[in-house]
Order: sequence, then structure tokens, then C-alpha cells
Amino acid sequence: MRIPLVTALILVFLSILVDWAIYSEIKRYSSRARKWGRVYAVSALLCYIYLGVVLLMPRRNPEANILPIMWCLYGYITVYGSKFIYAVFSRIGMLPLVFRWKIFHKDIFGDWRSRKLRRFKSGLWFGLPAALVAFFLMWWGALWGRKQLEVREVEFYSPKLPEAFEGYRIAQFSDAHVGTWGNDTAFISRLVDSINALKPDMIVFTGDIVNRQTNEVLPFIPVLSRLSAPDGVYSVLGNHDYGDYCDWDTPEAREANNALLLEIQRQMGWRTLNNDRVFISRPGAPADTLVLIGVENWGDPPFKQYGRLEDAYSMSTDSVMHLNDERFKILLTHDPDHWRKEVSKHTNIDLTLSGHTHAMQMMLEAGDWRWSPAKWRYEEWAGMFEKKNEQGVPVRGYVNIGCGEVGMPFRIGATPEITLFTLRRTPQEQ
Repeated sequence: MRIPLVTALILVFLSILVDWAIYSEIKRYSSRARKWGRVYAVSALLCYIYLGVVLLMPRRNPEANILPIMWCLYGYITVYGSKFIYAVFSRIGMLPLVFRWKIFHKDIFGDWRSRKLRRFKSGLWFGLPAALVAFFLMWWGALWGRKQLEVREVEFYSPKLPEAFEGYRIAQFSDAHVGTWGNDTAFISRLVDSINALKPDMIVFTGDIVNRQTNEVLPFIPVLSRLSAPDGVYSVLGNHDYGDYCDWDTPEAREANNALLLEIQRQMGWRTLNNDRVFISRPGAPADTLVLIGVENWGDPPFKQYGRLEDAYSMSTDSVMHLNDERFKILLTHDPDHWRKEVSKHTNIDLTLSGHTHAMQMMLEAGDWRWSPAKWRYEEWAGMFEKKNEQGVPVRGYVNIGCGEVGMPFRIGATPEITLFTLRRTPQEQ
């Protein structure tokens, strides 16, 4: 769990700013300003002490349990997020009296004794309900929203698809971050059952099975081992799977942690594609193959680039197999930035499957329209996307918004996702 110094300073600064705005409001408008001002100041000071204790708790030590830190920090953010909403909406509520709008002054606010008191109360009428709604939504997202699985069904069309793979079904899940659940396997068990119930031909996982270290996955081995598909379960590593979020005593300790994760996935029956590929064929049609390529994590800083696409599948056109050959190819790569900056420019890979963004665990959706603050960070943050490569050939990718959480244990709107792809050569007639 990363809490960089700059992020912590910004959080403290915004907290002080919000508290000063509310404190000034109390001092200026309340009929009992001295009493309530003191009460608010003391409560704010206690919150800062609480935040200081949380930020000073050990996080990067491999032995540290980050769950208490995660929940304590989230509790603080729900309080100050609600305060921020109150500060904004209370000032909106004061506008009618600031501009002396007669209808609001007479019909709604009545004959209160002073204009200052009326202004303060009008702010409360707007700000307090908005803050309570925000507080409820944040805790709804933590206690219920992050447990509501959704299956998104996607039909993918390509004339390059071999005939034997018409109707082939691939289930994708991503960003499980099982450490966020501690030892509670209930949600992951439901996730596994839901994936198996889809009866896919293949299951793929696109990285971030843990938060910080391999030990987090130990309680989930029996559950995740139940995943089953005729053509197997394949995975790649995400940025959280390399032990980079811990301060290890020695490089050897980190390497042992990473080797254990690969061994556990092997024991679970998963095949991890570390800059590798596999050819899938159908019974009775050995000449028809689907190429599944997998790379290690490849992302922009601060995320490290371990992925080497050219090691997984040659880029040289002198090779019989290369990244612009006519085989139908699917790529698993954790970070969608890899698709935009390398894959979509230099290859004709038909479909790239990624995760990583989580849609920042907040999303609004209406029909085909989606919005998330993730769009400020990622050009491709959810769903299907397409562009033409250097040769003018269309290439497509898909971002699964994940089924787990990291940093903050909540999901609002960005429902944990399982994606079921059905591959087809042409659109089916209705």
C-alpha cells in the first residue's frame, strides 16, 4: 500500500482547508459561535492526530498487516470527503440569501431572527443532506458495492478467427487483490463459482492477484484451484505481483517471494505466461490454432516494465511466426498503457486483454455511456477500444475493471467484473 509523502501532504492540506472553511462558517454565522467553534476545533485536532497515527503505522515491512491501515485511512477519508461535500453544498445553499432572492427568503427560510443565522441555516439545509448522502455512498461501496459481481458479455468479431473457434468462449477476470480480504474467502469463492458457471473454453487472469506479497494468497489456494476450463487457466503478472511494495531485507527474499507466487499458480493449475505464448487448437482441426500471448507487467512509471513482447512472440518478419503474421492472436498484458504505446503501433494482435485501472473503483454508467475519474489518468480505462496500427490495420483491446480493491476497500458503480468473450468470425443474424 503506497502512501507517498506528496499524497500525504496533499491530504493533510485539503483536510485543513475544509476544516478552516467549516470553522469560519460556524464562527461567522452560528448564534453560539464560541461554543460550537471550540467543539469543532477539538474534533478536527483529534482527526489530525488519528491521521498521523495511521500514516506512521508500518506499511512497507513484509511482516506488517496493512488491512488495519487500509480501513483506518478509509474511515478518515469518508469523514473528510463528507466534510468537503458539505463545504461545497452549504455555500450553494447560502446563495439565495447572499443575493437576497425573495422567494427563498420568504417562503422557505421564514422569519428567522437574523440574516446571518438564516444564511447559516440555509447552508445547513443544503450541505448536511449532501454530506450524509456522500458518507452513506462511501460506506455502501465498502460494505456492499465491492461484493456485487457483474458478468459483462462481449461478442468479438474477426474474419481472421479460424472456423474451428467459432463461438469460442473466454472468461477474463483481473486485479483480485486477495490480500484486501484477509482470510475471508467468501467473495473469491463466489467469484470462482460464477466464472465456472459460465462454462468457458478458457479462463484468463490479467494480473494483480495480491497487494504486496505472496503470503496473501495462501488462504485462497483451495478456492482459486477450483477454476476449471477445457483449455486451461492462464495468467500474467501485474505491478503488485513483484513484491515492489515491500522493503525486503535482501534481494534474495524478494526473489523467493516472487518465485513462490509462480509456484503457487502452477500448483493451482494455472499457467503463467511470462513473456511466453501458447497455441490452442480444437479437436478434429489441428491446423486451426489460436495464439495466446502473455507478457509480464509493462507500464509507465512509477510502475516498472518487466514485459518483453518480442520475447513472447517475434517481431522479426524473417521469422515464420511474428507479431504481424496472419494468425489470430490474443495478448494478455496487465497495463492498458502497453497496448496504446507499443502493441497498437507495431503489431496486428487482434485482441489485447488488460486490467489495472479498476476504473479507480468509481464509475457512473447509463446505457453505453460510462464515466470515471480514471479517464483523467488512462486513455483506455474500461471496456472495448480500437485504433489502427502503423500499417492501417485495426487492432482492438479490452480493459476489465477488476474484481478487487487496493488502497481503499470500496467500489461505487465500478462493480467487480467478470468478462465473457464469445469469439465469432462474423456478426450473428438476429
